[in-house]
Amino acid sequence: MITHRPRRNRKSAAIRAMVQETQVINSDLIFPLFLIEGKNMSSEIKSMPGIYRFSSDLILKEIEACMNLGIYSFALFPNISESLKDKYATESYNDEGLYLKALRDIKKYFPESCIMTDVAMDPYSSDGHDGIVENGEILNDPTLEVLGRMAVAQAQAGADIVGPSDMMDGRVGYIRQELDNEGFTKVSIMAYSAKYASAFYGPFRDALDSAPKFGDKKTYQMNPANHREAIIEAQLDFEEGADFLMVKPALPYLDVIKTLSNNFDLPIAAYNVSGEYAMIKAAAQNGWLDGDKAMFESLTSIKRAGAKIILTYFAKEFAQKNKI
Repeated sequence: MITHRPRRNRKSAAIRAMVQETQVINSDLIFPLFLIEGKNMSSEIKSMPGIYRFSSDLILKEIEACMNLGIYSFALFPNISESLKDKYATESYNDEGLYLKALRDIKKYFPESCIMTDVAMDPYSSDGHDGIVENGEILNDPTLEVLGRMAVAQAQAGADIVGPSDMMDGRVGYIRQELDNEGFTKVSIMAYSAKYASAFYGPFRDALDSAPKFGDKKTYQMNPANHREAIIEAQLDFEEGADFLMVKPALPYLDVIKTLSNNFDLPIAAYNVSGEYAMIKAAAQNGWLDGDKAMFESLTSIKRAGAKIILTYFAKEFAQKNKI
């Protein structure tokens, strides 16, 4: 005789919903947005169907549309003209530059929004790397000064969360000190703690035209084969004052998300990156899978692994189709 029949809790949609263990909701999500120069300009990213680069005026309309759907948190990434890029990424802290002006406008018109910024040199660097380059080497400590200045400029423009994505050693502590010294003690840091040297970033680099001009990023981004190293990186960020710890990418590193969730009391974030988005979109367009179901399943798996916050290009689409 069978005593336990788990199928009894799956026999109807109502019961399945009642016992569901993991639920993704709109407030879990951060929507990455791409910013370009110009006015009334938008261009779809070929490798990311449904995702656009927007000029500052249209990005305000996009944010308003998302907030009407219940998405209030956004991560902003700039596509900077090559003519403005240099060795030291000086455009990153130009108060009249595209990025900082857009931040001020967003917080002026939507003060209730939560804006996360990107602290990294690569969008502004003529070398396309996340650090200062000398003789083919990425210099760690001199780069911290640029990152600190960038983070303070973003805080002055209204950033709620700064996101150092560069993977330089000691950058979280340096940025925290610089922010605090300037009176920005309320500005949070979401550390890209376990950012892997991944093949899944390709469409993002297309969106920003920020691929490295030589070599790769393996001397600062993590080896995809390593798991325990993520704990070391996260512990350092925790001790240096991070408010959130992030794993990037998400789906190939669910085990890392789980490990950080089990070992740290800070909220864990995961970045469902451009390549993960593009794969589902491409397969759906070819009729190889149900895109909506794959989206919901992927996001659920990331949250089930332990991520409290998910950066995802599916955020707006999820909010449009989520019936709960």
